[in-house]
Amino acid sequence: MYQGEDAMEQQPEASIRNVVEQEQLKWIFVGGKGGVGKTTCSSMLAILLAQVRPSVLIISTDPAHNLSDAFQQKFTKSPTLVQGFSNLFAMEVDPNVESEDFENVEGGGIISELANAIPGIDEAMSFAEMLKLVQTMDYSVIVFDTAPTGHTLRLLQFPSTLEKGLGKMMALKNRFGGLISQFSRMFGAEDEFGEAAIMSKLEGIQDVIERVNQQFRDPDLTTFVCVCIPEFLSLYETERLVQELARFEIDTHNIIINQILYEEGVESKLLQARMRMQQKYLDQFYELYEDFHISLLPLLSEEVRGVDALKDFSKHLTTPFNLRSTNECKVKDITNLEEEASKLRQRLSEIEAEIETNRKGKQIV
Repeated sequence: MYQGEDAMEQQPEASIRNVVEQEQLKWIFVGGKGGVGKTTCSSMLAILLAQVRPSVLIISTDPAHNLSDAFQQKFTKSPTLVQGFSNLFAMEVDPNVESEDFENVEGGGIISELANAIPGIDEAMSFAEMLKLVQTMDYSVIVFDTAPTGHTLRLLQFPSTLEKGLGKMMALKNRFGGLISQFSRMFGAEDEFGEAAIMSKLEGIQDVIERVNQQFRDPDLTTFVCVCIPEFLSLYETERLVQELARFEIDTHNIIINQILYEEGVESKLLQARMRMQQKYLDQFYELYEDFHISLLPLLSEEVRGVDALKDFSKHLTTPFNLRSTNECKVKDITNLEEEASKLRQRLSEIEAEIETNRKGKQIV
């Protein structure tokens, strides 16, 4: 069916097994355009990892949390053991920084206002705080179920965003430090609105960022799995994501193409048109990403929800779902039918010949 079958044969293995078997991996990001099945894929990947790793944590950084829906279990901002597992934990975090993070520190309200005035620093500091928390936990691998592409790319920029933000805050401190100090003494406040405690907090976050940033750029420790569907906008978003990941020096060599129509012989003209469209974009994916592991997932008639359904569907991530094999079976069926039809035609010809012989014999008599 697919014109890119030769290219498929030359591709790396069409599975996610290379990620599951990479024992040193610490951080795995799963991302892509909205609505392509990122949460389902990240959940299945976490389940597969739980079979070979001592402990696995899956974190949702998408404001529209779907992990609870996928596993049919309520999760919070604290790691919760997934039902049916002894080593798989899940948590859903708010990607936006909460004001009390700074307001708990004396004078933090003003610093919070200053921080919020710097575009992007709220998300960056929230993400940094989350990573600081995660690093204190003993998980062998952490899977991120990320928000749609644009939001994810902003999160990946957080090291430079925070560095710039801290620089601006230090500049404000140096510029207005004397004035703030005078106001502090006038109103009986101490330590220039808790400046030392706040700066200590920020420096601690910066240390975490520098350490994590080094790990993110190490392909032995970090990889990004792109999820998409065989449509133009998803192909475009995937290409943009791959290019940006290369710019951030973050490893990516796996693509999961979801929601593939594969049933042939359908009478619906709409489905036939959709399948032709998908075929065109599948060929383009194979041409663009010839050195990637490309996994294919079929479109199902129902949602994949619950641990049992996720486990069952995850087999397609380790055992390649080969559309060609499905089509080959159908070709074989057609070939067999044609052979049977040929035999029947031959037998019919023989019977007609016998009838004709018998008819001529009767006429002679």
